[in-house]
Amino acid sequence: MTSKERLQATLDHRQPDRIPMDFGGSAVTGVHASIVAALRDYYGLERRPVKVHEPFQMLGLVEEDLAEAMGVDVAGVFGFKTMFGFPATEWKPFRLWDSLDLLVPVDFNTTVDVNGDLLIYPEGDITAPPGGRMPKGGFFFDCIIRQEPIDDTKLNVEDNLEEFGPIGEEDIAHYRRAAQAAASGGRGILASVPGTYLGDIALVPAPFLKHPKGIRDVAEWYMSTRTRRPYIHAMFERQVEYALANLARIHAAVGDAFDAVFTCGADFGTQKSTFCSVASFRELWFPYYRQINDWVHRNTRWKTFKHSCGAVEPLIPSLIECGFDILNPVQCSAARMDPRHLKDAYGSNVVFWGGGVDTQKTLPFGTPDEVRREVLARCEIFSRDGGFVFTSIHNVQAGTPVRNLIAMLDAVHEFNGAGVRV
Repeated sequence: MTSKERLQATLDHRQPDRIPMDFGGSAVTGVHASIVAALRDYYGLERRPVKVHEPFQMLGLVEEDLAEAMGVDVAGVFGFKTMFGFPATEWKPFRLWDSLDLLVPVDFNTTVDVNGDLLIYPEGDITAPPGGRMPKGGFFFDCIIRQEPIDDTKLNVEDNLEEFGPIGEEDIAHYRRAAQAAASGGRGILASVPGTYLGDIALVPAPFLKHPKGIRDVAEWYMSTRTRRPYIHAMFERQVEYALANLARIHAAVGDAFDAVFTCGADFGTQKSTFCSVASFRELWFPYYRQINDWVHRNTRWKTFKHSCGAVEPLIPSLIECGFDILNPVQCSAARMDPRHLKDAYGSNVVFWGGGVDTQKTLPFGTPDEVRREVLARCEIFSRDGGFVFTSIHNVQAGTPVRNLIAMLDAVHEFNGAGVRV
């Protein structure tokens, strides 16, 4: 099988010739730029600065030569603009804390505050309030909350729709080019599409807007899902209208080049529980997710990809019912997320894209043998009857030992019967 055929078989719950693997295909299955650099060194690839294509989390671009060395089966197609509102199309040098030379988008403009923290600006405009902060010595940015005072008598749903609306020709041209480039490598394609992330808390503070209005504070947003529910419904209704129109335009441009589309990254779980009850999920989110998933399934061959960290097992039946084909990152360390239970209970109805190894403890802090044993166990459980794409539980973080990453990759290849790659 080719990589694309392998992914398609997996998404159709058919048994592929081996487990497909994704590292770098999305903003939640990525690799920190420092680790991309370390892996390039390990494999003896051409030495050049890594491109930071997703500056919010400082994810590095997994280019074709590294993808081939690792055995990756998935290529990513990303939106035209980054989380800070500028495109990643032209590049300039950047040194991270005087230790790592990288390439960043040309509008990746930063200043250093009195604490030594790195501040980054929406659309690269340093005259605007900064949208993100990287603590001194840190490895990624946190959103800066820029919440204007809220007067409920004047709260206008249009304020929370500022970042949504019809996408432009520039975006359409970008998706067309990106789809063609991704297809040229023969890998399956996971595409991130705009406007479908209903209440994704990473996007609520709008680090890409210079002066965000509406409900932009994280705590205020979560409280509003209970106390201002009519407002949230009105927002989701309008957002979905825009999203469906934009999906139609993207599909007209790229056809069925995409195998899966990242349709939502809103987290619904903590380490121990869900953020909301099943009843609240079904009342507030379910109908809008279903509209998006139904449109995709009626009009395309794409599969829909739902990301949610945490202990979301109680919500999985509802996620399946509203039409999601894929669940990521499959956080097996969270409560009630035992991998064997998940596979037995839900494996025939949803693809598990992730869960391959724990990125909180095992991968960064375990021994190579512990990594190998966990990877082999997860592959044995999740790969039965297809429906499993191997990747770690969320992005590979800075500071992860290269020996553990190689142990992880070698274990996947060992399970697949391909032997150890050198």
